[in-house]
This record gives sequence, structure tokens and C-alpha cells, in this order.
Amino acid sequence: MAGQVRQQIDQASLERYLEKNVPEVKPPLQLKQFGFGQSNPTYQVTDATGQRFVLRKKPPGELLSKTAHKVDREYRVIHALEQTDVPVPKAICMCKDESVIGTEFYIMEFLDGRMVENPSFPGVSAEERTEMWKDAIRTLGKLHRVRPKDVGLETFGKPNGFYDRQIKTFGSLAKSQAAAKDKESGQPVGQLPHFEDFVQFFADSKSQPKDRGVLVHGDFKIDNLVFHKTEPKVIGILDWEMSTVGHPLADLTNLIQPWTISNATPNWPRIHADRAFVHPSRSDSTNKEFPGLPTRQQAVQWYGETAGYAIPDAELTWAASFALFRDSIIFQGIAARYAVRQASNEKAKQYGDERVPFAKMGWTMVKDAKAKQGSQSKL
Repeated sequence: MAGQVRQQIDQASLERYLEKNVPEVKPPLQLKQFGFGQSNPTYQVTDATGQRFVLRKKPPGELLSKTAHKVDREYRVIHALEQTDVPVPKAICMCKDESVIGTEFYIMEFLDGRMVENPSFPGVSAEERTEMWKDAIRTLGKLHRVRPKDVGLETFGKPNGFYDRQIKTFGSLAKSQAAAKDKESGQPVGQLPHFEDFVQFFADSKSQPKDRGVLVHGDFKIDNLVFHKTEPKVIGILDWEMSTVGHPLADLTNLIQPWTISNATPNWPRIHADRAFVHPSRSDSTNKEFPGLPTRQQAVQWYGETAGYAIPDAELTWAASFALFRDSIIFQGIAARYAVRQASNEKAKQYGDERVPFAKMGWTMVKDAKAKQGSQSKL
């Protein structure tokens, strides 16, 4: 939901820019700020006609990462995908002139639908719950079927070596984020547990999944999707700042993380852990209260059917462990932005505190990946 503007922008300057360059948006404007959007401040813009739009901008101040907050990449990919069957909001304008509101920004269509934070889809029927998950997976399959060169994204990323690049990028991010010091206490954020061991394991090419290259979202999950108000279908994918050409398992493991995290978490509560996703055989599972919720195996099978290839279990486990490692670094980044008071989300500190638990869960899964690879090599 959009509410009070927490990070002010120069509204008069924005209105002058729109009046001159963007006839679709008619000043004067009413601005509200969304609670979602961990890194790029996101605003609801209502123009003089009552039409709503969404504005995404870089955060203010000196940025910790040169690779994050790429709002121009977000604009480029959603604009390119408008000509496909992948559901995205219409791109309205991109402004790279930082003098307008202090940072680059873009404006896109406002999608009037349902945004669901809880992937167990509380309050819907069993049939709708199943179909909403199926359509989320179908939507991911549609994205992965798009050939970048067919939509003018042939220079959007490299077709090979995605995980090697991810290891380098996130490893560098982790080091810079660990050094960030709290604005008040002066204490550094600190490095993740098992960090060097993670890097050594993931960098071993013999353990990595078969190399593939498709257009990936980078953070594909239920709460980055907009569903139709009354129908169980996806009408838009949001938050494209981490999109690139990469490995499809990166998106798939991110989407199925509710099962991964819920069954791996050592203690409760944990962000993104939900007892609805805990295996029904466990006494703490609430799965029976959410009929129609697919199993992790069903979700993976649906994806394989849509994508057109079977996913080896050893590859999926490797990718799932990498996803937890990556998430721990993303949480570390939120902690670092909170430390220097750049975080845009009201729950930034809570999210930042998840970095260590997620790293520990990721390391446990690395051990599982090693065991499966060992068993496979003996066959």
C-alpha cells in the first residue's frame, strides 16, 4: 500500500519536467510512497485526471554499490518485453537528468491488481491457490522462453558464465557491504559466516549446474508479481533492477524458496519462512490449512514442463544453496544501507538482521549439495 512520503523529492521540479516531456502524465500531482521496494524508492503518482502511475528512482546520496539500483535497466527490460506475452507494466518515460529530482528515475503504468505478500495465498479457494501458483510458474516459463535478441536485449547480458559472474559480483558486494559503518555507533556491518568457504565451493566449475543463458528477472517471487483483482492470473512482474541474461535456475530457486527456507530454518520466526510450506509430515506444519498449495516437487515439475527440460536434483540443490547465499548478501546490503541511513523500507533493520541466519541455512544446504554430488559421482 502507498502511504506517507518518507523520502521527499522536488515535486515542483518533477511537475515541470513532466509538463514539458511526458504528455501522458498531467500535473498537478499527488504523491505517495510504497512500503515495498527495498533499494529503489517507489512512489504512487496520481495526476490531475486521477490516473495513477508508478515512479521508481535511485536512492539519494553516495551509493554503496555501482551494480545495484540500475533503474535504467529496469526501464529498458520492461519496455522491451511489452511486445511479448510476458506480463509487464507499460513503460512511460525514463529520465537520466539527475537535476530534476536528484537521481535518475522512470515512470511506468500502475497495475490495479492484487499484490500478495504471503505465498500461501491465504483467503482464497483451493482451486484458486493452485492456479495462482501455476500461473506464477507459467509466467516465469514465458520469461525464460524469450530470446533476448528478439526483443532488442542482445547486449543486456552475456549468454554464458552466469554463476561465475554472480560469484564475483556478490563476493565483491559482500566485502564492500561488510565494511559499511553504522552512522551512529560506528560499528561495521561485518562479514557473513563461512563467506570464504561459500566462494570456494561455488567457484568450482565441476560442481556448477550445466551452463545456460536466458533472460532472467533476478528476484522472481510471489510478492514481485501483480495478480488480477478477481482472476488467478499474473498481470505484471515488478522490480526488475537485477534482471540480466543468466541461468534459469536462479529465478526458479528464488520462486520456490518458501519451501526451501521453511524446511531449512533452524528457529522461528524467519523472514520468508511459513509453516504452510513445512512438509506435512512435521508436527509444526500448517499445510493442511491451505488446500491446493502445491508441493515443491510439483512446482519444479510444472516449471520443467513449461521450460521444456528436466532439472537434475543435484543441480537444483546447488542452485538453491547459492540462492540462500545470495539472499544473505542481499540482506547484508539492506543492513549496510540501514547503517548509512539510505534504506528506503520501513522494515530495513529487520531485513538486515536476516543476513546471518540465511548464511547459516545456505551453508547447511551446501553440505547437502556436496553429498548429492558425491553420490552422483559414484554412480
